Amino acid sequence: MAHHLLAGGGGFIGSHMTDVFLARGDRVTAVDNFATGRRANVAHLIGHPGYTLIEHDITEPLPEAITSGDFDTVLDLASPASPLDFATMPLEILAVGSTGTRNLLDLAVAQQARFFLASTSEVYGDPLVHPQPESYLGNVSCIGPRSCYDEAKRFSEAITMAYHRVHGLEVRIVRIFNTYGERMRPEDGRVVNTFVLQALRNEPITLHGDGTQTRSFCHVSDEVAGLIAVLDGPITGPVNVGNPGEFTMRELAEVIVELTGATSELITVPLPDEREGDPLQRQPDITLASTTYGWAPTVSLRDGLARMIDFFRTHESI
Repeated sequence: MAHHLLAGGGGFIGSHMTDVFLARGDRVTAVDNFATGRRANVAHLIGHPGYTLIEHDITEPLPEAITSGDFDTVLDLASPASPLDFATMPLEILAVGSTGTRNLLDLAVAQQARFFLASTSEVYGDPLVHPQPESYLGNVSCIGPRSCYDEAKRFSEAITMAYHRVHGLEVRIVRIFNTYGERMRPEDGRVVNTFVLQALRNEPITLHGDGTQTRSFCHVSDEVAGLIAVLDGPITGPVNVGNPGEFTMRELAEVIVELTGATSELITVPLPDEREGDPLQRQPDITLASTTYGWAPTVSLRDGLARMIDFFRTHESI
């Protein structure tokens, strides 16, 4: 029975990962300052004998409740990760990707724990190679409005590998591609939840530009299965974890309108300033994950969206 320290445990992916750990009999100590995490995401876990929640900002020195733990793994999933966050919390994002990650790395060294970094496909920037393999070095602006997140994660990867080389720390790095599903913040500016919310309100679906930009969407259940496979597996990384199925924004909107039964029309709007630098294409090459772990996503976009729409209808104030 492993004991996991999970930073970002109140977040969308972190809370789902916690569910899987607890279901297999592990213990989880979750850490979150709830800057973007949601208490509702973990409300069902309070009182579980294997679960502890500590409210703390990991950019600050870690409290004794954490440093005195007995962790087998230290997982870093703590970062705001939406376009609206890039515009409103750039300094916080840079701090958590540098100071926060380093604090967790120091904890992992002290605990002799395996360190897991949740990085992102954003390290590839607006890619000139398609699909993106782990060997692609990226096409990233270091000064654009997205740079706070892109460069924070690139730094997190660099310092993680430095700790691996200098301290002999056992590390795992994953690059997460677009993930959607239950417990997303409805109004955080990401495309799937934005379209679902607009459709449920019968509002116009706003396509930036002509709607031909593409993304590859992975349901959170598949994403978490891939992350845990990497955590438990032999590869230091980085390892891409995402769904290689590629859809245009217009196709995504049309499916959501159909599934919700909405009367929403699709309209095109100019790209807002905070979306400057949005990649035109994004698709993971998951050869490494599939050949090493036998992992591949199993939830279709239609099925995953149906689950998410049902969750929004049931749990969110639409």
